[in-house]
Amino acid sequence: MPRYRSYDDTELAYRVLDSRDGASTPPLLCLAGGPARDAAYLGNLGGLDAHRPLVLPDARGTGDSPAAADPSAYAFPALAQDLESLREHLGLERFALLAHDAGTATAQAYAAAHPDRLSRLVLLCPGARLQGELPDDARKIFESRRDEPWWPDAAAAVERLARVADFEEVRDLLLRAAPMAYAHWDEPQRAHAATEPGQLNPVPRAGFWQGVGEPARKAILEHLGETGFPVLVVTGALDAVTGLRSGELVAESFPRARSHVLKDSGHYPWLDEPEELRALVEDFLTGSPPGTA
Repeated sequence: MPRYRSYDDTELAYRVLDSRDGASTPPLLCLAGGPARDAAYLGNLGGLDAHRPLVLPDARGTGDSPAAADPSAYAFPALAQDLESLREHLGLERFALLAHDAGTATAQAYAAAHPDRLSRLVLLCPGARLQGELPDDARKIFESRRDEPWWPDAAAAVERLARVADFEEVRDLLLRAAPMAYAHWDEPQRAHAATEPGQLNPVPRAGFWQGVGEPARKAILEHLGETGFPVLVVTGALDAVTGLRSGELVAESFPRARSHVLKDSGHYPWLDEPEELRALVEDFLTGSPPGTA
């Protein structure tokens, strides 16, 4: 894997998926969530590499990137500094950024610090912890699916997760609870879920939100309100992980954002509705700027 030298001289890894049609379209940089999950789980995001290269960095302590010497480097504002170093390494004046799940917090921290470097921003299935809220609609979505055959075991795993500290047991419970993250529980979804236990990294996961106090959180939101680039927030109607309301709150943080709900999708829309997601993101990246949501 290629590497780049970040702000503190650490060499971090990233992967490039070249455009399959050979187009010289500017790359789309893609941030993984988890937090602290190896970026490999993003795959090619349902075929978004068809017409443009994808750049997928492994955050510190994940994938092929080394652990941080200073635990504060795992916090999402510091990961945003890594992203700026990657931009400089790639020689990009401005670029389009896509982020999933917890990676959307890193993307928002970057957008607040470097708004002039982003041309467009896509946020997939974000949480709203940065916005200061924890909506409960994801739980309601989960409860609405209790007639599905996987639900009893997944519900027991979710209940147990709240009381477990041992990370090995957490890995097992997350796998049992995995169906709640998908609209369907077919072979592609099962195969994707099976990769999660081996892609989680407990130390950087624990450090992701550390050291980000209330003044810093509010400052990020204030700067987001002054951005001018277009933003697309995508949520899944069957996402029992982050739900729908979080996406609405995140979109409200930007002056030029719009939300889109994929009706037959969970937390990983490139698995549940790859063609719909691909068309939606491509239209956004190449189309005329959207209006304010």
